[in-house]
Amino acid sequence: MPATLKKAPPSSGEGIRTSIDKVDGFVLEMRSITKTFPGVLALDGMNLKVRAGSVHVLVGENGAGKSTLMKILSGIYAIDGGEILFKGEKLDHQNAAAALDRGISMIHQELSPVLDLTIAENIFLGREPTYGQSGVLSHFVDFARMNSDTKTLLDRIGLKYSPETKMRDLSIATMQLIEIVKAISREASLVIMDEPTSAISDTEVAMLFRQIADLKAAGVAIIYITHKMDEIFQIADDITVMRDGQFIAAAPAAEYHPAKLISQMVGRTISSIFPKEEVPIGDVVLSVESLSRYGTFEKVSFNVRAGEIVGFSGLIGAGRTEVARVIFGLDAADAGVVRLNGKPLKINSPKEAIANGIAMVSEDRKAEGLVLCRSVGENISLANLKKFASGLLISERRQEAAAQRMIKMLQIKTPDTAMMAENLSGGNQQKIVLAKWLLGDLKLLILDEPTRGIDVGSKSEIHRLMTEFARQGLAIIMISSELPEILGMSDRVVVMSEGRVTGELTRDEATQESIMRLATGGH
Repeated sequence: MPATLKKAPPSSGEGIRTSIDKVDGFVLEMRSITKTFPGVLALDGMNLKVRAGSVHVLVGENGAGKSTLMKILSGIYAIDGGEILFKGEKLDHQNAAAALDRGISMIHQELSPVLDLTIAENIFLGREPTYGQSGVLSHFVDFARMNSDTKTLLDRIGLKYSPETKMRDLSIATMQLIEIVKAISREASLVIMDEPTSAISDTEVAMLFRQIADLKAAGVAIIYITHKMDEIFQIADDITVMRDGQFIAAAPAAEYHPAKLISQMVGRTISSIFPKEEVPIGDVVLSVESLSRYGTFEKVSFNVRAGEIVGFSGLIGAGRTEVARVIFGLDAADAGVVRLNGKPLKINSPKEAIANGIAMVSEDRKAEGLVLCRSVGENISLANLKKFASGLLISERRQEAAAQRMIKMLQIKTPDTAMMAENLSGGNQQKIVLAKWLLGDLKLLILDEPTRGIDVGSKSEIHRLMTEFARQGLAIIMISSELPEILGMSDRVVVMSEGRVTGELTRDEATQESIMRLATGGH
């Protein structure tokens, strides 16, 4: 049985003995790691041991400190206390470049590609091949070789893209796969993967898992952060649980089952991750007929009723998000009709969509959902400032009260409403985006990957809220790459493939097999 502690022991060098200590071959030992940010103890004596040639899954709720621990390991954050042993030697690097030189590579949850550079230029950024090792030629990039090496890497993982494609022309999911390719290309001996499948479909997950199997076979250690239960038990060799910046338990994956793991992660039992309930279904709120944006999707038709959750499923590039962007006014349609409560609607901007009671939670919260340099309270009230206005002035008292109400409802982990949004974990940032829209007078809520990067406890809470808002008569479109979420929360499922709707399934008809058949172009 794994040891369960509330406090880690002092950094005596002996570490913590758990059931994974029975196995030799640790490539990494992190002992009594502490890290403090202004007003926040992020890590409190955290310990981690990772074996060579294994997948070590690190789990915990948002805000548990998982990403902070990995940013210390990868040299992004300086360590405040404790020690790190890598391949038997004490690490003292204080920057990411030094970590990379030691063979530690990290795939971050929040992507930061250089959008105007190509795939090849992003993969080899800072280590571009040149025409020579020294002299004048060493200052000139060998683009032909760089593109050729990139093509080999893309073929290896099964991505059919030109190395010269600009990053801005790719979807968020494809950008994430490119980050995986980039990490593999560094030939690291330890690869950290922070939510690598948060925006990719089952087909792309299978590609990733094949690469992970190859890395394990080559003796590479992998630290894998995920909130997806099915992934954990499919891929993990060992599991370490964190809560509130502290070590909770560590054991081989074989000693765990989902209920036990969830209980250790959240400190309580969660009866249902998908608390879907039957609620009265009303009249059609949104009707879409033959909607087209040429080159992206064509002749898309569907409707959503009051109190109904319609799930949109499909592989990357199927056109699901693109349809939502047109409905919300982010992109223009070339043909088709959109009706809201029976009236034709021509939306040219998100401002017009909001005015008509349509809101969209984007899959890319940082680029499209948040103002990171502003406070939690300001972000929550941003889309509904008129509600808090008295003449030309904003009522800070009403604004604060509304923000506090949403923080309590969604259980957003923040010291106060004044905390900058950029300082919160990814899952809590996603909750702020959701809170922003829930303050409005909505008729239709579009959720694009609503639980991407959110822990299992928060997922259950957001799914419960979705059911509650459906009960109140809100029409909901939910786009998700997670089939369990689609199956667990949808009243109906619309499946898309290559820009077209290939089928529509009732809740009773929807299965993983029936959805995947339609998603791959079958009938």
